[in-house]
Amino acid sequence: MARLRNGTVGRRFTMLYAMVFLLSGIGLIALIYLLSRSDMIRSVPGQAPPGEPATGVAQHVRDLERQLAEVHAQQSRQLLFGSLIAIVVMAAVSLLLGRILAGHVLRPLRLITAATRRISADNLDQRLAVAGPADEVKELADTVDGLLARLEASFAAQRRFVANASHELRTPLTTIRASLDVAVAKPQPAAQTVALAGRVRTELDRVDRLLEGFLVLARAQHGVLPDRVPVSLAELAGEALAARAGAIAGKNLTVEAELASKAWTRGSPALLSRLVQNVIDNAIVHNQEGGWIRLATQDGAGAGDAGTGDAGSGDGGSGDAPWARLVVETGGNVLDQDQVDRLTQPFERLGTDRTGSQESSGLGLSIVAAIVSAHGGSLDLRVRAEGGLKVTAAMPPADPSRPDGPHGGTA
Repeated sequence: MARLRNGTVGRRFTMLYAMVFLLSGIGLIALIYLLSRSDMIRSVPGQAPPGEPATGVAQHVRDLERQLAEVHAQQSRQLLFGSLIAIVVMAAVSLLLGRILAGHVLRPLRLITAATRRISADNLDQRLAVAGPADEVKELADTVDGLLARLEASFAAQRRFVANASHELRTPLTTIRASLDVAVAKPQPAAQTVALAGRVRTELDRVDRLLEGFLVLARAQHGVLPDRVPVSLAELAGEALAARAGAIAGKNLTVEAELASKAWTRGSPALLSRLVQNVIDNAIVHNQEGGWIRLATQDGAGAGDAGTGDAGSGDGGSGDAPWARLVVETGGNVLDQDQVDRLTQPFERLGTDRTGSQESSGLGLSIVAAIVSAHGGSLDLRVRAEGGLKVTAAMPPADPSRPDGPHGGTA
């Protein structure tokens, strides 16, 4: 038994199934023995020698022998029938026992599969850490653990590179901006110099926004949010709308805001503010002239079917769960859902108008998706049948009266 426990998986299967069928064979032999233990030595019915008349006693003996032969034949048929029944029964029992034993042997593989499914990009620090004998199962688990370690290191290196590169690039940009200021500040600068400086400043502003987006995206993807506090999505939405009143008026947009519910959630105020700003900016920048924006915050059941997207890690929009939601709808042309689903990836844009936009870096909705995921929520981008887009960010709810932890959600 010790060798059975410490052997390889193939050896375990071989030995276990061999033992099962061996026990089945022993049981079958024992059953046949029990059925045949009462048999007597078969005798062939006697015949009178040629020319010798049959006497009454001899005829009677032959009749008895014939009857005995018939009994033996009937017993043989019964033994054959019993053996067939025994084979069928033992085959069924062997299959049942084999399945039970195979399930017991393969149970570690099922545990490894379930644990691997629970591990995602947000918790690559988890390991399977399977204990047991050094067999194929443990070798597989150790290989998966090694793969997770390499993936974790790769993700961390990527995030560090984005953050470090963004920081390092700010230094030459600051130098370029200072040089422009010096050139323009000279007495009576040339008109071409002033015009060139203006164009360069515009491009520098775009690069600054792009670098800031990289920093926010790296921080959100890293998932480290030490400053978690209760935050009102309604207050953030109101502040973002007030700050963008000029842009809204410039495109003659109609805004319908339903911010009756404060929709409290728990997280980083800076990142959540950026989330709300990006969603509203997306609705303004990629809206048509004279269009409309409908914005609402929700914190209870009956919020409809919002939040069933695949950009987040939670089920914030499933059913009628009382999750905090920010819902922003816009009108416009009819969009393709497959293309919209890709907007949560960096530098993905929709249509030629978005590709050529001077105000879009292609990071807005990818930053939103990363922030929502870092806070344990879900993001849904859904095209409207009448045209336009509906964006729903569903976040775990929080009780503002409890600064030490959320109410009904996960921190």
